[in-house]
Amino acid sequence: MTSAETTPGPDLVPELLVTSLDKSLDFWCRLCGFEVLYGRPEDGFAYITSGTAHIMLEQRGTGRNWIPAALEHPFGRGINFQITVASLQPPESALRAASWPLFMDPETKWYRIGSTEAGVAQFLVQDPDGYLIRFQASIGRRSVP
Repeated sequence: MTSAETTPGPDLVPELLVTSLDKSLDFWCRLCGFEVLYGRPEDGFAYITSGTAHIMLEQRGTGRNWIPAALEHPFGRGINFQITVASLQPPESALRAASWPLFMDPETKWYRIGSTEAGVAQFLVQDPDGYLIRFQASIGRRSVP
């Protein structure tokens, strides 16, 4: 058995329909630090991970595509995928070196959680199909001012 067969995965894994599996894998793996856990190239499919973040990619027009309405670019309108990283530096540096445009430059933001606030450094980028990705790294907690 492989580790993929014996290790329980997360309870929610988004599957993104993509135009080109190769372009998506280049973005997600080379630029954003994900790794292919397993793939089915004949089906245009790859399961990728980075830490506890899991995503499935499926090439449009290959395999089984579940499309409830017309699929127009940018895909995934109305959703962003938050991915927690230890540091923003590796994905941001790789994206900038590849001249990949950021949707939102890095910022520091504090979000209220009950009687405290959680601080994050974050930036947003769109993948090749327009899915909005929000990389965020924790900068700690503080009392609500």
